[in-house]
Amino acid sequence: MILSGDNLSIGYRDRLVGSALGVRLAAGEVLALLGPNGGGKTTLLKTLIGLLRPKAGEVRLGDRPLDDYSSRERARLIAYVPQSHAATFAFTVETMVLMGRTAHGGLFSRPTVADRAVAARMLERFGIAHLAERPCTMISGGERQLTLLARALAQEPQFVVLDEPTASLDFGNQGRVIRELRALRASGHGVLFTTHDPNHAMAAADRAYLLRQGAEVGEGPVADVLTRERLEALYGARIRQMRDTATGAAAFLPD
Repeated sequence: MILSGDNLSIGYRDRLVGSALGVRLAAGEVLALLGPNGGGKTTLLKTLIGLLRPKAGEVRLGDRPLDDYSSRERARLIAYVPQSHAATFAFTVETMVLMGRTAHGGLFSRPTVADRAVAARMLERFGIAHLAERPCTMISGGERQLTLLARALAQEPQFVVLDEPTASLDFGNQGRVIRELRALRASGHGVLFTTHDPNHAMAAADRAYLLRQGAEVGEGPVADVLTRERLEALYGARIRQMRDTATGAAAFLPD
């Protein structure tokens, strides 16, 4: 299955954010979306998953337009993890993860034994089982981000779309998320994530998509697209490239 956007114009009622955008994500691959703040990354993600309607062009999921799917069908196929989440209600961590199972039941139906088993696996998978009974208002921002990731995977989707999934995480948990992105690819999921760190894209993604001021400025295999010259043009900043002499792997730092 493929999630694709063809000749998209994206934006809001009163403004155009980007145009002539083409994005393609297949099951079993990871696509990293990079670009400066305000360049349209989040708007593009929301358009691809149906939270925003394209101003022009079409989003398709498999062989059907995305609009042909019901909200329940979309939730069974696509999970979305937003960039930030302010905990307003004191739901427990376990309850938050169980909310991901509503795609497979009713909004007000009680969780089944199978639902609880899936939630328990996700809590263990992200190392937050010890927080299961803790209210989400009483955990750190990083722990809340891991909870949202666990909730997304509890949906058992085909595609996982994440907006800066490592933004509020410490160094160790950033590594946990990067490993999880690779594991999702290995299990046949399609993964799209935004990041400001090209090193995370190099570590987890197959392809990179570069977006600046609402326009695509590069797309292709990460090793081809993520070069010092391209990144300097993308961010308008000096960048230093380093290379591991043993493995040949590249890393980038702001200069």
